[in-house]
Amino acid sequence: MRDVRMRGFRERATVERALEVLEQRIQRLGDEPVPIAASAGRVAAEFVLARVSVPHFSRAAMDGYALASEAIAGASPSAPVELALVGASFPGRPHAGAIRPGEAVRITTGAPVPEGADAVVMVEHAEEAAGSGGAEVVRVRQPVPPGKHVAAIGEDVMAGEAVVSAGRRLRPQDVGVLASTGVAEVRVVRRPSVRILITGDELLPPGSLPGGACIVDSNSLVLSALARRDGAGDVAVEYVPDRRDAVRGALSASGASGADVVLVSGGSSVGPEDHAPLVLAELGELAIHGVAMRPAGPAGFGFLDGARPVFLLPGNPVSCLCAYEFFAGPSIRALGGLPRAWPHRRRRCVVASKIASQAGRVDYVRVRVDGDRVFPIATSGASILSSTTRADGVVIVPGDEEAVGEGAVVEVLLYDA
Repeated sequence: MRDVRMRGFRERATVERALEVLEQRIQRLGDEPVPIAASAGRVAAEFVLARVSVPHFSRAAMDGYALASEAIAGASPSAPVELALVGASFPGRPHAGAIRPGEAVRITTGAPVPEGADAVVMVEHAEEAAGSGGAEVVRVRQPVPPGKHVAAIGEDVMAGEAVVSAGRRLRPQDVGVLASTGVAEVRVVRRPSVRILITGDELLPPGSLPGGACIVDSNSLVLSALARRDGAGDVAVEYVPDRRDAVRGALSASGASGADVVLVSGGSSVGPEDHAPLVLAELGELAIHGVAMRPAGPAGFGFLDGARPVFLLPGNPVSCLCAYEFFAGPSIRALGGLPRAWPHRRRRCVVASKIASQAGRVDYVRVRVDGDRVFPIATSGASILSSTTRADGVVIVPGDEEAVGEGAVVEVLLYDA
């Protein structure tokens, strides 16, 4: 490879070419079993079938009285039908035995409907009383058809039915349905582990007060949060001095540690202390270095051990964020079985002020949204991280466009979920 330090890039890969390489090389990780209680948010590795029907018995859908519908066919407010009240059915405490046509049982929502009953009349349409001889009766003032207010077996889910498809990210309600069918364990895609190497002699850990020639590292916080957003499991951060031997040691350790993804923040450009690209080429493979985009032009990536991706992210915070979103984020999601597409809400807006760009490169433009209009953020330097907090999102300008003129309709990728 060519050493670009203090020389610059002769040429840069297109964003499309870089993404093509990643799509060819990054494949889904294997799967693992997890308890149902820990499966929310994970990606199902296989179809999950219901072990039993839900409900697996006929149950009341209303509070009232379970009875045989034919017994009250002629009931009316002026001529109620009187049935013997022979018991009660509650959730977990069903009525023992069957009932006959002239009988009814008091029943609550979710309780098993006793054998011999095919309907439930709502409590509002009946009243209890003492019958002749002191026995309890219920007087029903309205007829109901068979099946009324009764949840049939399998009304929710039938045994053997596919409850969850492979590749689905399990939502809380998915987990609830799985549990209701008796599933105790789910096979899910393994979550990728991520190791973040923050390079730079000038950096202080988050929580420090900047002073002298030192600044506080923000990239580790941004990258950790983004990686977790994209489904990463374990995320570890390490600080690495701007020395070739230190960078080499950290990358060598990353290969030995078994981390599925390595993110290197800083040290990827053309300065004399930008060692990461050369070291990666020595230890493994440097697939791409230098991309036709703004910001994040010095970004790149390669592989350790032939398969473990290492992403070279520029140290400037916005460049780091941009490079992560384009290259590392889709790869982490793909490893964990999630879609590669950016996980942002999208909104169509009208350009209110010209968005400058340059043909031949992709531009990541921070924008502000006002109603249905969108404005580019005036301060857009790669080191101005606060521009992303003032922005509502970004517009991606393709490499074949020189600018986006006022009045054009664009898609905004919104930062907020």
